[in-house]
Amino acid sequence: MRKLSPRLLLGTSLLTLFCVSPAFAETLPEAIASAFATNPQLEIERYRTDIARQNLEAARGAGRPTVNFSASGGYEYIDSNSPISFGLGDRPLASAQLQAIQPIYTGGKISAGIRQAEAGISSADLGFAAARQDLMLQVVTSYMDVVRDRATVSIRQNNVDVTGEQVRAAQDRFDVGVVTRTDVAQAQARLEGARAALAGAEAALQASEANYQYLTGLRPGDLAPPPPVPPLPASLEEALVAAIRDNPSIASSREDLRAAEAAVDSARADGRAQVSLVGTAGVQETFGDTSQRDTSVSALAQARIPLLSGGVVKAQTEGAKLRREQARRFVDNLETQVRAQVTQAWYSYSAALRSIEASKRQVEASEIAYEGAKEELAVGVRSTLDTLDQEQQLFDARLALVAAERDAYVAAHNLLRATGALGSIG
Repeated sequence: MRKLSPRLLLGTSLLTLFCVSPAFAETLPEAIASAFATNPQLEIERYRTDIARQNLEAARGAGRPTVNFSASGGYEYIDSNSPISFGLGDRPLASAQLQAIQPIYTGGKISAGIRQAEAGISSADLGFAAARQDLMLQVVTSYMDVVRDRATVSIRQNNVDVTGEQVRAAQDRFDVGVVTRTDVAQAQARLEGARAALAGAEAALQASEANYQYLTGLRPGDLAPPPPVPPLPASLEEALVAAIRDNPSIASSREDLRAAEAAVDSARADGRAQVSLVGTAGVQETFGDTSQRDTSVSALAQARIPLLSGGVVKAQTEGAKLRREQARRFVDNLETQVRAQVTQAWYSYSAALRSIEASKRQVEASEIAYEGAKEELAVGVRSTLDTLDQEQQLFDARLALVAAERDAYVAAHNLLRATGALGSIG
């Protein structure tokens, strides 16, 4: 059973660069809170939950009484060639009717609609929770990208400065005849390469800062060191169980399946008998030489039994069954995807932790080797190229450490998101 360290602190490279942040530096929890307040995707999910609640009210309303009032008015003209006729000619008339209908039996359509709407609410709520965790993960990733890229720019700038000193030192040694023109050219080539790498690092930083601003609505200022990683599952097996049980995306898809099952019952109900209680009260009045008023009141049970629907009910039912199977397959597929995400995040985090430790040892060894190479160059034991190579190894080791720290932090939060445990940070 594989186990991981439950918490992660940043390594020495990022701590050195960012722990001196002023007291008013932005924190990761503040960035997440800003994203929650301003990100449009969450607003879309909020509307989805509101719509789902209105769908439930509509489903419940289908089982409540409905009352309709209708009225009409106008003129009527009657003519006849009958030898005995009454009420001929023009006359105004008006009528009004009030009708109340109470569904008594709908073949299960109303109850199925309510179940479908309730499942829709649960799905929307879980979808909102999933969207919050997705946004949180995006902000964490973006925050760490900015931290990493700023550290990378700092290291690249230091590389340019140190290599520039190497060029000047090589030129001085060339002027006194200690080294050849080749040594100076080698140092100059490394300097130009360092400048190109710095330009690339600055471009990457600008892209990371733009993405951070898009997600949070904030221009990244001084960023405080991120808080330690929350507790992680003790083993991969525990993480997989938690993911299938608690991942909000999976839970939302299960509610969608429940809604699809209710939709099948709703479609079947269209082919069953419908019984309603209908009450009607009406009045009709005719104006003229002899005014006349007719009133009526009735209360009756009305049944509707579908005998032939042209295959519509059957087709709708079969379509609902297919959508139910589609929803079931979607749940199965999503569970498979989440298992893969958990496994990938677990081993990525484990590998990043090992990479951090190895990179720290590499940095320490490279610093010793670089200092020794500079001293040996001064006494003529080492060549300029040897020193430049050792210098490059040192900067590569520092960059690897920065990248490993970022990767470990992000992988840990990917694992938390996959298990549905990415809650508050800080």
